[in-house]
Amino acid sequence: MKRNRLFIIAAASFFNILCLAACAQDHTQNEKKLSITNAITSTTVLLNNQDSIIPLRTLDKKNIASVGLSFAYSSVFDSLANKYDKVTAFSADAYKDSVNLNDLEDDLKYYNTIIVSIDDQNVNKTKYINFINSISKNKSVIVAYFGNGPGLKSFDLLQVPIVWTAQHTADAAAIIPQYIFGGIAATNKLTTAFSAKYTAGSGFTTKVTRLKYTVPEDAGINSNQLKEIDAIASEAITQRATPGLVVLVAKDGKVIFNKAYGNHTYDTNVPDKVTDIFDLASVTKVTATTPSVMRLFEEGKLKLDTNIGAYIPKARTSPMNNIQVREVMLHQAGFIPYIPFHDYVKTGDYSRDSSAAYPTKVADNYYIKKDFFKNFMWPKMLNSPIRTRGKYVYSDISMYVMKDIVEHISEEPLDQYTYENFYKPLGMQTAGFLPRNRFKAEQIIPTEDDKYFRKTLLVGYVHDQGAALAGGISGHAGLFSSANDLAIIYQMLLNRGTYGGEEYFKPQTVDMFTSKQSNVSRRGLGFDRWDPDTTKHYPSDLASPQTYGHTGYTGTCVWVDPSRGLVYIFLSNRVNPTVSDKLSNLKIRGRIQDVVNRAIDESKK
Repeated sequence: MKRNRLFIIAAASFFNILCLAACAQDHTQNEKKLSITNAITSTTVLLNNQDSIIPLRTLDKKNIASVGLSFAYSSVFDSLANKYDKVTAFSADAYKDSVNLNDLEDDLKYYNTIIVSIDDQNVNKTKYINFINSISKNKSVIVAYFGNGPGLKSFDLLQVPIVWTAQHTADAAAIIPQYIFGGIAATNKLTTAFSAKYTAGSGFTTKVTRLKYTVPEDAGINSNQLKEIDAIASEAITQRATPGLVVLVAKDGKVIFNKAYGNHTYDTNVPDKVTDIFDLASVTKVTATTPSVMRLFEEGKLKLDTNIGAYIPKARTSPMNNIQVREVMLHQAGFIPYIPFHDYVKTGDYSRDSSAAYPTKVADNYYIKKDFFKNFMWPKMLNSPIRTRGKYVYSDISMYVMKDIVEHISEEPLDQYTYENFYKPLGMQTAGFLPRNRFKAEQIIPTEDDKYFRKTLLVGYVHDQGAALAGGISGHAGLFSSANDLAIIYQMLLNRGTYGGEEYFKPQTVDMFTSKQSNVSRRGLGFDRWDPDTTKHYPSDLASPQTYGHTGYTGTCVWVDPSRGLVYIFLSNRVNPTVSDKLSNLKIRGRIQDVVNRAIDESKK
């Protein structure tokens, strides 16, 4: 009974932690919360880090498990850890019949990195210390110890890193994982000797390498000034601009606001969650295709002033042949905006059942015939007329072309290339194409109830018709993600190419692609930007000239403002149940962005 009561207290405390960190609560409450946090961080000490294991690096090479050794706040600890990478939870309490915890150790065979949480009520239990000693012989182990300093004696024979806090609370459980992953820097030393090994002055220092999860006041912002976000979000839902939405704000590398509003659809009571996965639409262009182009450009494999035909053999006899890659990335290649491929689908081109003749899934109960993209769509794009070369005409065809160029050079499909080079090493768990192959439908936000083309509610199948007919993987649409995953990759870009102790791009590469690169438009290379025509107020009234990012047709946007240290993410399904312009007409995205901009600017006064 005591164990259950502790769990309830932990869960309740964690709810408060998340709300305080995300929900624009009262400024006074958050100041108290920050004071508690600072008290914990001012005394937390990192020990045994001689091999610089903390903060964790190379996440793509790690399979991480979190083991709670009768630790009351494991759920809090694991929830925070999972913001950084996939961390599978185990509890020693589930192995009560295993006297020596051999069964638990056996279940950890697939994991190479084990984070162990233990408190001072359990640190003297021989079976737990033996367990830690045993797994540390052939696995990378990190100990998170919560409780009185004398308990450190139990680890005298241990060589693995220990993050120690004297606090045995839910607040501390939300903070310690951030040390392990680099959201908070270790700076303290032991002020007291607790054993022959852990003497006064012991302790290692680290640097911040990843996002921190905290309250607005930690970034110098009064959270009362963010309360207007709630009102604008409520307006969006009541005016039926979108059934639900998620907003995330990161300032100076700190996630200070992350909140979900509304429901998956208007006719269900399934609430949006901050962990839900959205169809990003054209945000795909700058979160999948453009980073791939940047990587290949840096490696010298792709040259911006080389013509399309040099990379795509099929283009050599097409009107596209002599167009340069740079023109494509700037939307100045002269391509027509798009081709409504779904209007060309005839009876016999699709089937309600899959087969060898109809292998490509477009939606539930909708399969397109084999090689429809290769034999019909791709030739139609390659041979489409070039009408406006040198002028800015936004075109989805541009990113179909860049996807094919990326795949020719990298010799990998775009979805595989982005996962291996960016999403997996960055710790992004939801970002990717074809989410129904990896996640339950309940975690994915429904988009349009498609009455015209696919005759079904789209859940986890890309809304864009062309991308759907291409099999769900395209250069201009098809990427799905949660807000937190987007925060990670855009913080990397705000950092000018580094994150988690790794360099993904050289700073000058990020600067070039994200800055204005056109004489005839506001665009960067792939990236959309602040519009110098101030009558357009794009992307918002107060956005700075440094702002770059992109919007998505489904009601999404990501904007980075280096002048404010800001990453702003807005995710919605404004196309549910059908397409509506209300989100744009009400300027919901820009107005929320400016609530944040004003709060940041006010904090500088």
